[in-house]
Amino acid sequence: MRFNVAQLLKRATGSSRRYQMREDIEGIDPALIIREPLVGQIEMVRTADGILVTGELTTAVELQCDRCLEPFIQKVEFRIEEEFQPAIEMGTGAQLPYDEDTRIDEHHILDLTELIRQSIFLTLPMHPICRPDCLGLCEWCGKNLNEGPCGCQEPKADPRLEILKKLK
Repeated sequence: MRFNVAQLLKRATGSSRRYQMREDIEGIDPALIIREPLVGQIEMVRTADGILVTGELTTAVELQCDRCLEPFIQKVEFRIEEEFQPAIEMGTGAQLPYDEDTRIDEHHILDLTELIRQSIFLTLPMHPICRPDCLGLCEWCGKNLNEGPCGCQEPKADPRLEILKKLK
């Protein structure tokens, strides 16, 4: 997801380019299991300070359900919007101050990898659930209740706590 933006940096403020993306991003992060390519469209617009990148992107990742612990595929749709600034001045070649994550390197390469990786993580649910009606696991035997009842009987409570049942 690297783009040479030298020509766009030479153009006037407001100039833009559009790109259709279809990228295999498997391996973008060891904690992510990517199941579909990254697909979407991005636009790069020349600003006074650099290049503004915007876009709508989608992919799919494999997650583990918090209730039943089974793996499932989650579609991920997100929007990116970030301004990247060059590390060097186009005309003079002088070094410019820059932020490491949003810089255009000395060879005028703009790399979207870190922005996309962070955007995917921000889009993922904090507690992934495979489906809204997931029953989870039996709290006593651990059987997946989506596959049917387990047949467990509730263990007897501590007799000292029996009084608490009356509080219902």
